[in-house]
Formats: sequence, structure tokens, C-alpha cells
Amino acid sequence: MSEATFTFRVDEVLKAEFSMAAKNRDRSGAQLLRDFMREFVQQQAAAAHDAWFSRQVQAGLDSANAGNLIPAAEVETQFAAKRAATRRRLAASE
Repeated sequence: MSEATFTFRVDEVLKAEFSMAAKNRDRSGAQLLRDFMREFVQQQAAAAHDAWFSRQVQAGLDSANAGNLIPAAEVETQFAAKRAATRRRLAASE
């Protein structure tokens, strides 16, 4: 993994307090900032996934509310056939 330098300005008092807090945790300020950055990126990815999932659930609910449903008996018939086909393939491979 290649590395890059991230430079920014911060108030001297904040920098000193942050450095002291990092030292109290046996970490450098740079280590903590990297950790914070990773956590922030992971939170953004999780939020994006949650938003996607919510859209998918809503699309399903909207479809069901519009009457786009398959009767339970039809679903059971289809999956019974799939289970039987799987059992046949398993028996043939033994």
C-alpha cells in the first residue's frame, strides 16, 4: 500500500491537547488520526449500504402493495421441485 502525506492546519492548543491525549493512550497523533479516518470511511460505507438496503426494502413493499405477489402455494410448488431436483443430483453423485 502506498502512503501519502496529509497536511492541515489546526489550533496549537488543540494540537497540544490531542498529542497529550494520544500519548496517554500510548499512540501517536498520526496513528489516532489514521484510525479516525478509517472509522469515518467505514461509517460512510455502512451508511451507504443502509440507504441501499432501505431502498430495496421499500421497493419490495411498494411492489407487494401494488399487488405484485405470488401465491404461497405456487412458491411452495416451485421450491418443492427445486428440492427434488437437488436431491436427485445428490443421489446421482453418490
